[in-house]
Amino acid sequence: MRFLFVHGTGVRRERHDTLFALVRKRLTARFPGAAVDSCYWGDRFGATLGAGGRSVPGLRPRPEAPYPEAPYPETPHPDALHPGLLADPVEAETAEWALLVADPLCELRVLAETGWEPGLGWDTEPGDGDDGFAMPGVRAAGDRVLALLDGLPARPAEDDELGPLLRDTGLAEGYPSALEATARSAEARRAGERAVEEPQARELATALARAVTAGALAAAGAEAYCTSAERDRVVELLTNRLGGDARVPGARAAAVLGRLALRVTTQPLLNAWRGSLTVGATPALGDILRYQARGRDLRAFLHAEIAAVPGPVVLVGHSLGGIALVDLLALAAARGEPVPGADLLVTVGSQAPFLHELGALTALAPGAKLPYGFPRWLNVYDRQDVLSYLAGPVFPGDTRVTDHEITSRQPFPACHSAYWKQDSLYERIEQAVAEAEIG
Repeated sequence: MRFLFVHGTGVRRERHDTLFALVRKRLTARFPGAAVDSCYWGDRFGATLGAGGRSVPGLRPRPEAPYPEAPYPETPHPDALHPGLLADPVEAETAEWALLVADPLCELRVLAETGWEPGLGWDTEPGDGDDGFAMPGVRAAGDRVLALLDGLPARPAEDDELGPLLRDTGLAEGYPSALEATARSAEARRAGERAVEEPQARELATALARAVTAGALAAAGAEAYCTSAERDRVVELLTNRLGGDARVPGARAAAVLGRLALRVTTQPLLNAWRGSLTVGATPALGDILRYQARGRDLRAFLHAEIAAVPGPVVLVGHSLGGIALVDLLALAAARGEPVPGADLLVTVGSQAPFLHELGALTALAPGAKLPYGFPRWLNVYDRQDVLSYLAGPVFPGDTRVTDHEITSRQPFPACHSAYWKQDSLYERIEQAVAEAEIG
């Protein structure tokens, strides 16, 4: 048995090699006797901006602005901010991180603007407040946390758990700038000034750790291969080094952010990512458009790669790779010439069902059914991934088509790459291989 991995939109050589190494390792662990190959097409068939992005009106990010600007949130009444009012904890957490990735300093901004004054529902314990008689020469608790932040290395050592964790999640490249941006921010300085006592300092440490982590995620974008558990571990490691406790988010900032996050529309987030999607180093949209116009050559290339090795093959397509595979298999089956050995198709975070619903899928007319000879199809999606869609409802009654949901607890675009570290993905592929009786 052989697996053939077909990568998705916007992927180029370096990112492909990192991603495929992960996929191959995980598939080989579950299928020791199987060959795991990749079909890299990014350089040959991917899109480039021939005019350097001159068609995009005014979306080049300003280099002096490390994060998208956001207004200072107003402070709602405390009764409206109780965490118990959030209906779905997972959804609430994802919404919070979506807001943090769009504006990594937003929690610090809450602490900088509102502080910990009594009477607003977050009173400190008796004796914790600033009595105005601090002893000379004794550093305030918040200042100590900021000093610890300044002392963190931009490139953690390999024998430090944080170093390999940042590398393995794709966050290492953006971590130094995120660390510096957070430490040098006016929000951090002001929040530090207001954190007078130890409980406040511990909450400040958590907010700083989340800001740095969110900044690294924002810099990595879709190139982050980071699960929610790994993200939370980064926060925990940083929080502990700043003298805090990362088991729960700070009550003050989290209460405001939790309510605000669920009220944020998708438009500000799309605006935050539009520049990188259109003129950045990851031409995700361009690859899809180029394929729609000139996909024949890519499909011929995939067909040759599949047929190069005889025997059963499981095709695993991510994003645009899934679209191309659906087109290839459907066109071949419609001609009465099914692709040899292609017994199982797995699409992950793919737009093929949506394109078919639009009438924009090359292989099938609007409303058409999958042709006889099309293989079993396992379609994996994440509700948070705006580039993933359901296949089953688009092909009702077709027993060959199965949808499987994965929840990464990551906001978009990180969730579009987070599939590959989820055990549930490989467990479901293993089940699909057994159901297809591929040996």
